[in-house]
Amino acid sequence: MDDGLGALLNREMGISFQREPALIAYLTCGDPDLAASREIALAAIDAGADVIELGVPFSDPVADGPVIQRASERALRQGTTLEKVLKLGAELRKKSKAGLIIFSYLNPILRMGLAQFAAAAQQAGLDGVLTTDMPVEEAGEYLDEMRKRGLATVFLAAPTSPDARLKQVARVSSGFVYAVSRTGITGTRRQLSENARELVQRLRKFTKLPIAVGFGISTAAQFSEVGDFADAAVVGSAIVEIIERNPGKEADSVAQFVRSLVIGRQTPSKT
Repeated sequence: MDDGLGALLNREMGISFQREPALIAYLTCGDPDLAASREIALAAIDAGADVIELGVPFSDPVADGPVIQRASERALRQGTTLEKVLKLGAELRKKSKAGLIIFSYLNPILRMGLAQFAAAAQQAGLDGVLTTDMPVEEAGEYLDEMRKRGLATVFLAAPTSPDARLKQVARVSSGFVYAVSRTGITGTRRQLSENARELVQRLRKFTKLPIAVGFGISTAAQFSEVGDFADAAVVGSAIVEIIERNPGKEADSVAQFVRSLVIGRQTPSKT
């Protein structure tokens, strides 16, 4: 486990990735249940994940493909709520100093209340928040509440965005910027989109924050390729699908997959 990552993110609202590329692993919390999600997250960290995105299940996950949609349905049937995901985050923080990010749609956060949510996330020891459908133009109050609590605010940047919007996204982001590798919904792909490299290059003009590439990364080759031009890779649907296909041995299966992704990863030189 990386003992410095979570503390750095809380203190500076930025990530100093100790390995390259860093691996950000997404889980739909509560799938198959919250106890299993805890064990899966810890297993992924032990296997080499640097950051865990704690996905809050939502009834209408419009940005997600069928794999994560099914996971959200299963988690909601288990009674998983934002409050329970925050509690899970607090349990993970007691066990690990890896980066912990809440990944949610805006509706559950608004139902709890922005100020109450930010306070709860800080109390849980979480490092930041990625609200997938939070428009940059309407994020003023949201940013104020998160920054009061020292929480990184991660925003999505799309390949279709003009430079003016990328500059806006870079300005309000902290922690890292999430570069969406392609248009459309989440899901695994055989090949990494050609748009990913170009998008990262465009973002570099506007920010010195680490840039993570997500959507469609599911193989060691794709993970390594992202490392050629970005700081981190986000792997979500592939992990969620492994959980779905391996009932009763989810944590071990995810750990094996994570190890297969990061096996060739190098620690950056200090020169």
